[in-house]
Amino acid sequence: MKKLKITIAAAVLLAALFACKSQYEALLASNDVDAKYQAAMDFFNNKKYQRAAQLFESMAVLTSGTARDDTVQYYWGLSNYRNKDYFTAESNFSRFVQNFPRSPFAPDAEFYRLDCLYRATLRWELDQTPTRSCMAAIREYMREHPDDEPHLQACEAMLTDLQERLDRKDFEAGKQYYRMEDYPAARVKLKNVLKTNADNVYREDVLYYTAMASYHYARLSVWQKQKERYLTFIDDYLNFIGEYPESHYRKELDTHYRQVQKVVGKDGTAEEE
Repeated sequence: MKKLKITIAAAVLLAALFACKSQYEALLASNDVDAKYQAAMDFFNNKKYQRAAQLFESMAVLTSGTARDDTVQYYWGLSNYRNKDYFTAESNFSRFVQNFPRSPFAPDAEFYRLDCLYRATLRWELDQTPTRSCMAAIREYMREHPDDEPHLQACEAMLTDLQERLDRKDFEAGKQYYRMEDYPAARVKLKNVLKTNADNVYREDVLYYTAMASYHYARLSVWQKQKERYLTFIDDYLNFIGEYPESHYRKELDTHYRQVQKVVGKDGTAEEE
Protein backbone atom coordinates (compact mmCIF):
# COMPACT_ATOMS: atom_id res chain seq x y z
CA MET A 1 0.00 0.00 0.00
CA LYS A 2 2.84 2.37 0.91
CA LYS A 3 4.58 1.66 -2.39
CA LEU A 4 1.34 2.36 -4.26
CA LYS A 5 0.97 5.77 -2.55
CA ILE A 6 4.57 6.64 -3.48
CA THR A 7 3.95 5.58 -7.08
CA ILE A 8 0.78 7.69 -7.30
CA ALA A 9 2.54 10.72 -5.79
CA ALA A 10 5.39 10.36 -8.25
CA ALA A 11 2.93 10.11 -11.14
CA VAL A 12 1.13 13.25 -10.00
CA LEU A 13 4.41 15.15 -9.70
CA LEU A 14 5.53 13.97 -13.13
CA ALA A 15 2.22 15.02 -14.64
CA ALA A 16 2.56 18.43 -13.03
CA LEU A 17 6.04 18.83 -14.45
CA PHE A 18 4.88 17.88 -17.94
CA ALA A 19 1.95 20.29 -17.61
CA CYS A 20 4.28 23.05 -16.54
CA LYS A 21 6.58 22.30 -19.45
CA SER A 22 3.73 22.24 -21.95
CA GLN A 23 2.41 25.56 -20.60
CA TYR A 24 5.84 27.14 -20.99
CA GLU A 25 6.24 25.79 -24.53
CA ALA A 26 2.78 27.02 -25.43
CA LEU A 27 3.66 30.46 -24.07
CA LEU A 28 6.93 30.42 -26.00
CA ALA A 29 5.03 29.80 -29.23
CA SER A 30 2.31 32.33 -28.39
CA ASN A 31 1.90 35.82 -29.85
CA ASP A 32 0.44 37.14 -26.58
CA VAL A 33 3.03 39.82 -25.86
CA ASP A 34 1.61 40.83 -22.48
CA ALA A 35 1.59 37.24 -21.18
CA LYS A 36 5.07 36.53 -22.55
CA TYR A 37 6.46 39.77 -21.13
CA GLN A 38 5.04 39.17 -17.67
CA ALA A 39 6.23 35.58 -17.62
CA ALA A 40 9.70 36.56 -18.85
CA MET A 41 10.03 39.16 -16.11
CA ASP A 42 8.83 36.66 -13.52
CA PHE A 43 11.39 34.10 -14.69
CA PHE A 44 14.11 36.76 -14.63
CA ASN A 45 13.23 37.94 -11.11
CA ASN A 46 13.23 34.32 -9.94
CA LYS A 47 16.69 33.78 -11.45
CA LYS A 48 15.48 31.36 -14.11
CA TYR A 49 17.56 33.17 -16.67
CA GLN A 50 17.60 30.61 -19.46
CA ARG A 51 13.82 30.54 -19.68
CA ALA A 52 13.66 34.31 -19.40
CA ALA A 53 16.15 34.67 -22.25
CA GLN A 54 14.15 32.33 -24.48
CA LEU A 55 10.95 34.28 -23.85
CA PHE A 56 12.57 37.68 -24.42
CA GLU A 57 14.09 36.36 -27.64
CA SER A 58 10.74 34.98 -28.77
CA MET A 59 9.00 38.33 -28.34
CA ALA A 60 11.79 40.51 -29.78
CA VAL A 61 10.17 40.59 -33.23
CA LEU A 62 6.71 41.14 -31.71
CA THR A 63 7.83 44.20 -29.74
CA SER A 64 10.04 45.68 -32.46
CA GLY A 65 9.25 49.38 -32.88
CA THR A 66 7.03 49.50 -29.78
CA ALA A 67 7.59 51.18 -26.42
CA ARG A 68 8.81 47.87 -25.01
CA ASP A 69 11.43 47.32 -27.72
CA ASP A 70 14.51 48.47 -25.83
CA THR A 71 13.37 46.87 -22.55
CA VAL A 72 12.89 43.47 -24.20
CA GLN A 73 16.20 43.69 -26.05
CA TYR A 74 18.06 44.77 -22.92
CA TYR A 75 16.62 42.04 -20.69
CA TRP A 76 17.27 39.47 -23.40
CA GLY A 77 20.96 40.35 -23.17
CA LEU A 78 20.90 40.61 -19.39
CA SER A 79 19.24 37.20 -19.07
CA ASN A 80 21.96 35.64 -21.20
CA TYR A 81 24.58 37.48 -19.16
CA ARG A 82 23.16 36.23 -15.86
CA ASN A 83 22.97 32.75 -17.38
CA LYS A 84 26.73 33.07 -18.07
CA ASP A 85 26.25 32.82 -21.82
CA TYR A 86 28.68 35.68 -22.34
CA PHE A 87 29.21 35.11 -26.05
CA THR A 88 25.49 35.55 -26.82
CA ALA A 89 25.14 38.35 -24.28
CA GLU A 90 27.98 40.32 -25.88
CA SER A 91 26.21 40.06 -29.23
CA ASN A 92 22.95 41.19 -27.57
CA PHE A 93 24.53 44.21 -25.92
CA SER A 94 26.53 45.22 -29.01
CA ARG A 95 23.36 45.26 -31.07
CA PHE A 96 21.49 47.08 -28.30
CA VAL A 97 24.08 49.89 -28.10
CA GLN A 98 23.89 50.36 -31.87
CA ASN A 99 20.10 50.37 -32.00
CA PHE A 100 19.26 52.22 -28.79
CA PRO A 101 22.09 54.67 -28.03
CA ARG A 102 19.72 57.00 -26.13
CA SER A 103 17.93 54.36 -24.11
CA PRO A 104 18.23 54.68 -20.32
CA PHE A 105 19.61 51.12 -20.44
CA ALA A 106 22.41 52.10 -22.86
CA PRO A 107 25.17 52.89 -20.30
CA ASP A 108 24.64 49.60 -18.48
CA ALA A 109 24.43 47.72 -21.78
CA GLU A 110 27.77 49.23 -22.84
CA PHE A 111 29.38 48.19 -19.58
CA TYR A 112 27.98 44.66 -19.69
CA ARG A 113 29.30 44.33 -23.23
CA LEU A 114 32.76 45.21 -21.90
CA ASP A 115 32.41 42.68 -19.13
CA CYS A 116 31.47 40.01 -21.68
CA LEU A 117 34.57 40.89 -23.72
CA TYR A 118 36.66 40.74 -20.54
CA ARG A 119 35.34 37.30 -19.65
CA ALA A 120 36.19 36.09 -23.16
CA THR A 121 39.88 36.96 -22.80
CA LEU A 122 42.42 34.19 -22.44
CA ARG A 123 45.11 33.19 -19.94
CA TRP A 124 48.48 34.89 -20.39
CA GLU A 125 49.96 31.78 -22.01
CA LEU A 126 47.49 32.00 -24.91
CA ASP A 127 46.80 34.49 -27.69
CA GLN A 128 46.41 37.99 -26.24
CA THR A 129 44.64 39.55 -29.25
CA PRO A 130 41.27 39.46 -27.38
CA THR A 131 43.01 41.08 -24.39
CA ARG A 132 44.24 44.03 -26.46
CA SER A 133 40.86 44.46 -28.14
CA CYS A 134 39.11 44.42 -24.78
CA MET A 135 41.52 46.96 -23.31
CA ALA A 136 40.91 49.31 -26.25
CA ALA A 137 37.15 49.01 -25.77
CA ILE A 138 37.44 49.65 -22.03
CA ARG A 139 39.56 52.78 -22.56
CA GLU A 140 37.08 54.09 -25.12
CA TYR A 141 34.24 53.55 -22.66
CA MET A 142 36.14 55.37 -19.92
CA ARG A 143 36.77 58.34 -22.22
CA GLU A 144 33.10 58.51 -23.17
CA HIS A 145 31.78 58.04 -19.61
CA PRO A 146 34.19 59.97 -17.34
CA ASP A 147 31.54 60.40 -14.62
CA ASP A 148 30.28 56.82 -14.45
CA GLU A 149 32.08 56.18 -11.14
CA PRO A 150 30.87 52.65 -10.19
CA HIS A 151 31.56 51.29 -13.67
CA LEU A 152 34.85 53.18 -13.95
CA GLN A 153 36.16 51.42 -10.86
CA ALA A 154 35.29 48.06 -12.38
CA CYS A 155 36.93 49.14 -15.65
CA GLU A 156 40.13 50.08 -13.81
CA ALA A 157 40.19 46.67 -12.15
CA MET A 158 39.73 44.93 -15.51
CA LEU A 159 42.48 47.00 -17.12
CA THR A 160 44.86 46.19 -14.27
CA ASP A 161 44.23 42.47 -14.64
CA LEU A 162 44.52 42.54 -18.43
CA GLN A 163 47.72 44.57 -18.36
CA GLU A 164 49.21 42.09 -15.90
CA ARG A 165 48.57 39.32 -18.42
CA LEU A 166 50.38 41.24 -21.17
CA ASP A 167 53.25 42.01 -18.79
CA ARG A 168 53.48 38.39 -17.76
CA LYS A 169 53.52 37.17 -21.35
CA ASP A 170 56.33 39.57 -22.28
CA PHE A 171 58.35 38.68 -19.20
CA GLU A 172 57.92 34.94 -19.68
CA ALA A 173 59.01 35.21 -23.32
CA GLY A 174 62.33 36.65 -22.17
CA LYS A 175 62.62 34.21 -19.33
CA GLN A 176 62.13 31.32 -21.75
CA TYR A 177 65.41 32.22 -23.48
CA TYR A 178 67.04 32.23 -20.05
CA ARG A 179 65.71 28.74 -19.33
CA MET A 180 67.08 27.61 -22.69
CA GLU A 181 70.46 29.03 -21.59
CA ASP A 182 70.55 31.37 -24.57
CA TYR A 183 71.79 34.16 -22.34
CA PRO A 184 72.59 36.84 -24.95
CA ALA A 185 69.10 36.49 -26.46
CA ALA A 186 67.55 36.44 -22.99
CA ARG A 187 69.21 39.72 -22.06
CA VAL A 188 68.16 41.43 -25.29
CA LYS A 189 64.59 40.17 -24.97
CA LEU A 190 64.34 41.19 -21.31
CA LYS A 191 65.78 44.65 -22.00
CA ASN A 192 63.19 45.10 -24.73
CA VAL A 193 60.41 44.22 -22.28
CA LEU A 194 61.16 47.37 -20.28
CA LYS A 195 61.75 49.45 -23.40
CA THR A 196 58.23 48.58 -24.49
CA ASN A 197 56.74 49.14 -21.04
CA ALA A 198 58.93 50.55 -18.30
CA ASP A 199 56.08 50.05 -15.80
CA ASN A 200 55.83 46.31 -16.37
CA VAL A 201 54.57 44.82 -13.10
CA TYR A 202 57.32 42.20 -13.29
CA ARG A 203 60.03 44.86 -13.53
CA GLU A 204 61.98 43.51 -10.54
CA ASP A 205 62.02 40.00 -12.02
CA VAL A 206 62.94 41.34 -15.45
CA LEU A 207 65.93 43.22 -14.04
CA TYR A 208 67.01 40.21 -12.00
CA TYR A 209 67.00 37.86 -14.97
CA THR A 210 68.72 40.50 -17.10
CA ALA A 211 71.59 40.61 -14.59
CA MET A 212 71.69 36.83 -14.28
CA ALA A 213 71.78 36.44 -18.06
CA SER A 214 74.75 38.82 -18.17
CA TYR A 215 76.50 36.90 -15.40
CA HIS A 216 76.08 33.46 -16.98
CA TYR A 217 77.00 34.74 -20.43
CA ALA A 218 80.27 36.11 -19.05
CA ARG A 219 80.93 33.04 -16.91
CA LEU A 220 80.57 30.71 -19.89
CA SER A 221 82.61 32.87 -22.25
CA VAL A 222 86.19 32.19 -23.27
CA TRP A 223 88.55 33.78 -20.78
CA GLN A 224 89.62 36.51 -23.23
CA LYS A 225 86.01 37.81 -23.25
CA GLN A 226 85.07 37.24 -19.63
CA LYS A 227 86.29 40.49 -18.10
CA GLU A 228 84.56 42.65 -20.68
CA ARG A 229 81.31 40.74 -20.27
CA TYR A 230 81.50 40.74 -16.49
CA LEU A 231 81.50 44.55 -16.70
CA THR A 232 78.10 44.29 -18.36
CA PHE A 233 76.93 42.18 -15.43
CA ILE A 234 78.24 44.84 -13.00
CA ASP A 235 76.20 47.49 -14.81
CA ASP A 236 73.09 45.30 -14.60
CA TYR A 237 73.79 44.50 -10.95
CA LEU A 238 74.19 48.15 -9.95
CA ASN A 239 71.06 49.03 -11.89
CA PHE A 240 69.14 46.34 -10.02
CA ILE A 241 70.25 47.20 -6.48
CA GLY A 242 69.72 50.88 -7.21
CA GLU A 243 66.03 50.17 -7.77
CA TYR A 244 65.49 47.23 -5.44
CA PRO A 245 68.00 47.39 -2.58
CA GLU A 246 65.81 45.24 -0.32
CA SER A 247 64.92 42.62 -2.93
CA HIS A 248 64.90 38.94 -2.04
CA TYR A 249 67.19 38.50 -5.06
CA ARG A 250 69.81 40.75 -3.47
CA LYS A 251 71.75 38.05 -1.58
CA GLU A 252 72.28 35.91 -4.68
CA LEU A 253 73.33 38.86 -6.83
CA ASP A 254 75.68 40.15 -4.12
CA THR A 255 77.40 36.78 -4.07
CA HIS A 256 77.95 36.86 -7.83
CA TYR A 257 79.14 40.46 -7.64
CA ARG A 258 81.82 39.57 -5.10
CA GLN A 259 82.96 36.72 -7.33
CA VAL A 260 83.10 39.00 -10.34
CA GLN A 261 85.15 41.61 -8.47
CA LYS A 262 87.96 39.06 -8.14
CA VAL A 263 88.09 38.92 -11.93
CA VAL A 264 87.62 42.58 -12.89
CA GLY A 265 89.08 44.29 -9.83
CA LYS A 266 87.60 46.05 -6.81
CA ASP A 267 87.00 49.27 -8.70
CA GLY A 268 85.06 47.50 -11.43
CA THR A 269 87.85 47.64 -13.99
CA ALA A 270 89.79 44.78 -15.48
CA GLU A 271 92.84 43.80 -13.49
CA GLU A 272 96.21 43.83 -15.16
CA GLU A 273 97.55 40.48 -16.19
